[in-house]
Amino acid sequence: MLAVQRGDASAFERLFTKHIANVVGFAARFVGTRARAEELAQDVFLQVYKHRERYEPQARFSTWLYRMVTNACLSEVRRADYRGRTQSMDQPVGDADDPPELADISARNSEDDALSRETLERVRTVLDDLPPQQRAALLLARVEGFSYEEVAASLSCSVSAVKSLIHRATVTLRESLKEEGV
Repeated sequence: MLAVQRGDASAFERLFTKHIANVVGFAARFVGTRARAEELAQDVFLQVYKHRERYEPQARFSTWLYRMVTNACLSEVRRADYRGRTQSMDQPVGDADDPPELADISARNSEDDALSRETLERVRTVLDDLPPQQRAALLLARVEGFSYEEVAASLSCSVSAVKSLIHRATVTLRESLKEEGV
């Protein structure tokens, strides 16, 4: 990113290539549609380039990047027309170039796999119903593998707030899935 600040276009291309698949995957899990996730990711990388002078290497670049991605996703889910544009839970979020989803079992055909797809659908539904901040904290920590400190930096909150968000999200997921017999 420091090279990007100095105007190195090839450095920006390397950053983009390195992070785009994970950013799109995170955004798709957050907003529910791959097409909108790709648009959000492009917008975020445009903002990265436009605001490259503002970057200060106080934390990892990915922490700064995911703060921007999370803010874009939170803005998206707050939009009034968001609920009408989410993807059906039985459609896969990505393709072979994506990072692993919660579980990618949509291609198998046995009875056990049908039950697994149904379980995955329930998990995705409950995840989509979480408050946006809880969903963001849970996805960043549990799916993206960020530390609590990195999640806190990405969400502009304290580590204790992150712990609380993740705890509440986990309890909600557990209770909702228990009620559904999963």
